Amino acid sequence: MAVDLGTSFIKAGVYDTEGQCLAAAQSSVQSDSSRPGVFVQSGEEILNNVLSCARQVTGIFGNDSSKIAAIGFTGQMAGFMGVDKEWNDITSWSCSLDTRYIPYAEKQMAEFGDDFLEISGTNAPLMAPKCEWFVKEFPDQAKYIAKYMLISSYVIGKLGNCRIEDAAVGSSYITWTGLADVKTGEWSELLCKRAGISGELLPEIVKYNEVCGHLDSKMADAMGLKAGIPLVAGAGDKIAGCIGSGILDTGDMIFEASSYGALSCLVDEYRPNRVQKDYDGIPSLLEGQFYIHKYLPGSGITLKWYLDTFSEAAMNWKDAFLSIEESAKKIACGSEGLMAVGLLGGSAMPFDGELKGAWIGHTWSHKKEHFYKALLESYAYELAITIDSMKKMYPEWKDNTRIKMIGGGADSTIWPQILADVTGYEFARLNRNDTALWGTAVLTGNGIGVFKDIKAVINRTIQEKDWMKPNCDNYEKYQNYKAVYSDLKKDVHNACAKLKHAL
Repeated sequence: MAVDLGTSFIKAGVYDTEGQCLAAAQSSVQSDSSRPGVFVQSGEEILNNVLSCARQVTGIFGNDSSKIAAIGFTGQMAGFMGVDKEWNDITSWSCSLDTRYIPYAEKQMAEFGDDFLEISGTNAPLMAPKCEWFVKEFPDQAKYIAKYMLISSYVIGKLGNCRIEDAAVGSSYITWTGLADVKTGEWSELLCKRAGISGELLPEIVKYNEVCGHLDSKMADAMGLKAGIPLVAGAGDKIAGCIGSGILDTGDMIFEASSYGALSCLVDEYRPNRVQKDYDGIPSLLEGQFYIHKYLPGSGITLKWYLDTFSEAAMNWKDAFLSIEESAKKIACGSEGLMAVGLLGGSAMPFDGELKGAWIGHTWSHKKEHFYKALLESYAYELAITIDSMKKMYPEWKDNTRIKMIGGGADSTIWPQILADVTGYEFARLNRNDTALWGTAVLTGNGIGVFKDIKAVINRTIQEKDWMKPNCDNYEKYQNYKAVYSDLKKDVHNACAKLKHAL
């Protein structure tokens, strides 16, 4: 069984050794966003969603549930929560959408941002500033915290009824803590000292295939499973998606069009771009290899927000999506002079907490579909600029011109072609849309000795389809728009900073 601890949904699936999903379910996660800047989720509610989702799966699977040999985990990679000695949730799960930590992140970035980039591989640390923020803003609650951890660590600990001393986190999750050394796979004494965090408050860093506990009998009853099943650490959702999509050879690239759109490329060493600071380095399966990675905070969430806000009230989300895509097909590249900055929650790479969203150039002739297409183009510009940066730092794979595409955005009838036209790369959909869950299942099977060769298993279960080739004329036009977008981001940053101080 593979479990995905997502921002909006918990998903679970059971797989056989040939990659077939035998049963699957999902459960929506409630969040508290009742005040500006607040976005938190109760650890207990997330755990209950996991139990409910697993129960749905075993209900579908029936008597065969006794054959489930292990459970592995994937999910959100950036955020933090603090628990006491009994695993009680003190802080709630706080991901990057909970922006109250931003002033502390800006302070830490100003003081030792270069160390974050060089040592922890990130331009956008979360756990380090969030820990300082919580201790300073909520001192009465903070004094009870026995461990800081990621959401996967919490769920595994609760399901296994583990000792707090045995709390663990998979190595693919450590980059965005801002507290680890990604090259050694250990907590960085220097970064922890600078962030004012004792190493005793952090979980053990383990490999993706390590068994971190065994399913407790009470939890097993709630899930419809047998007690004692191994609980495998797994990998963060971005890395699980890379693995499940076959991004396993140097130079392989993928774009995940999801709530947090993300571009990843497998490389043989981590080389930060110290000037542009527009990608991070995440440990891969093999020692010394990394996924260099750029994510777009809330890009998929922004597209859904746009449709929810500006579509006709009577239309459901799916119909609104199909309708606006059909209309946007008729619009020429550049959205007829309309340009967007779609980073409504700021930029992570490079880190920019002041930046917010904007549209510019609109006239009375522009309609909803123009604004929608301008958002899609804005994310394509972000990827194109980042690819240029990656090619500069990794010239040995610059001739690779193919990018796989997964996530809900891969179902778009226009976005893959926009991405191809803006970047000059070919984009391909895959034959399955469960790559993060399947990747997690393969890692889980590897952890218990079922799958010896991860690459061989993935390669026989993944196929590419629907390659979108760039339109040469559109590519030439988009190069000018890309340059304008780079300048526009700077101007929007300045305007947002002035607006903030004017409030």
